[in-house]
Amino acid sequence: MTEQIPEVLRDLLTTRYPDDAERILQGFGAKRDTTLRVNRLKETADGLRSELENAGIPVRPVSWYADAFRIPSGQENAIRAMSAYTDGHLYLQSLSSMIPPVLLDPLPGEDILDMCAAPGGKTTQLASLSGGKSNITAVEKDRIRADRLRYNLQRQGATRVPVLQQDARKLDDHLRFDKILLDAPCSGSGTVLTSDPKTSRAFSAELVRNSARLQSELLRKAVRLVKPGGIIVYSTCSVLPEENERVILPFLEKGTLSVIARSEPDLSGHLLPCEVPGAFLVCPDAEYEGFFAVCLKKN
Repeated sequence: MTEQIPEVLRDLLTTRYPDDAERILQGFGAKRDTTLRVNRLKETADGLRSELENAGIPVRPVSWYADAFRIPSGQENAIRAMSAYTDGHLYLQSLSSMIPPVLLDPLPGEDILDMCAAPGGKTTQLASLSGGKSNITAVEKDRIRADRLRYNLQRQGATRVPVLQQDARKLDDHLRFDKILLDAPCSGSGTVLTSDPKTSRAFSAELVRNSARLQSELLRKAVRLVKPGGIIVYSTCSVLPEENERVILPFLEKGTLSVIARSEPDLSGHLLPCEVPGAFLVCPDAEYEGFFAVCLKKN
């Protein structure tokens, strides 16, 4: 099945990861469980577990995140039919995409910016983690995606999250935030599925170059907006260093930012070699999509 991967992506992976390219390619064909998390604004983890089990849906915990559960694949339609889903007590979300909000660790009273927020999985997770007590501002430039973001925020009960329909690069430089989540637009190289050609149809070397340029511009803006000593979590669903390490390395080399190494989440056995110590570069496999995330401090 790996022959369905675009040749340009295969070449990039072979060049960047001579010892791990085949592992990544095999990960694109892995069948994953459905994963979801509880919305603390409306339910508890124990309460959601009981609802799922009473509905005949087997539940497995996630070691590093008490709010998350694994559900056997094929159960997604049954979950969507539950009132817990329609009422916003849970959110269907990949494990990889749950990592950045956990790294950001939103606390009550903090001013937090989500720079590229739609469709709202990470935004609503931030609200859930803080018990709805962080002051979150969500930004999305696309009108349709911004409407979807508002819908998800409303359904999840995240009522204290204003949405700005704006290009995050054009935010007023006088704004200041304690923490910023920059889940940057990317090539999606970590989320390719050999079973679904649509996931790689748009992939190209030009897309990688354009994404890297946009990512650098967004990170420069994030640096201007975060307070001294503040935190930026930078993440992408790409496994290519052009969109990850090489975007942040100039800021590290200049001393503008420094990496805050986190011991959690524990992703032992799921990581790829990375040029930035302390960053998480997740290999696509039977549990995770390919993903990059790093916690940065403004010096």
